[in-house]
Amino acid sequence: MRNLTKGACVLGMLVFGAPTVTPRPGPAPKGDQDSITIVFKDGHQQSFRLADIARIDFEPSAGSVPAAGRNHFTGEWKVGVGGGLGGTFLITLEPDGQARKTLGSTHGIWTVVGGEAHINWDDGWHDAIRRVGNKYQKVAFSPGSSFSGTPSNVTDAVYTESN
Repeated sequence: MRNLTKGACVLGMLVFGAPTVTPRPGPAPKGDQDSITIVFKDGHQQSFRLADIARIDFEPSAGSVPAAGRNHFTGEWKVGVGGGLGGTFLITLEPDGQARKTLGSTHGIWTVVGGEAHINWDDGWHDAIRRVGNKYQKVAFSPGSSFSGTPSNVTDAVYTESN
């Protein structure tokens, strides 16, 4: 009887003391890696083969203005000289963050900050290309000032390439 009690105790420890093992999910089957599944607000789903998708566009919600990204500003811009001098020059914003212009110090670097292109030229000047209403402006800042300071001049900016 004593051996039977020991056996029951050992068996109980094995059954109830064993850790629970949850199998890890394996990699998705090959067919699933070549598709995208969209789950809608009402819970239904729809899958699409990636080979059938050319692009995905997201519409902004009502009343919101989408933030402009790097691709929005990449390309050539015709801008005013400013400072009462008249005339125009070109600013080219490259996808890799390099900037060129046809007036003054010709090299700079640029990035998108707060939905506008910020360009820092090698000579210390810096320009912002920003949307104002349904147009764009080039806002120029002298060396030593900041993008949030008072600009030295403001002129129109026109994108010269088709998006």
